[in-house]
Amino acid sequence: MPPRVAYALGRAVGPAVVRNRLRRRLRELLTDSSLPPGLYLIGAQAAAVQRSTAELVFDLDRLVASVRG
Repeated sequence: MPPRVAYALGRAVGPAVVRNRLRRRLRELLTDSSLPPGLYLIGAQAAAVQRSTAELVFDLDRLVASVRG
């Protein structure tokens, strides 16, 4: 079973266009990650919108490492 990921991006992140853009960026970056099988809920703060792709990759790598143990 592949990992299944949902995103919790509240209105504090920005308007719908901004939230959807961030969701698409996160989804794309997570396709290359090695998440173990399972169900995941990923949330983000408003500052995530301003982060570069390299910074988001770093954050997601740390997140995946913490999930793996």
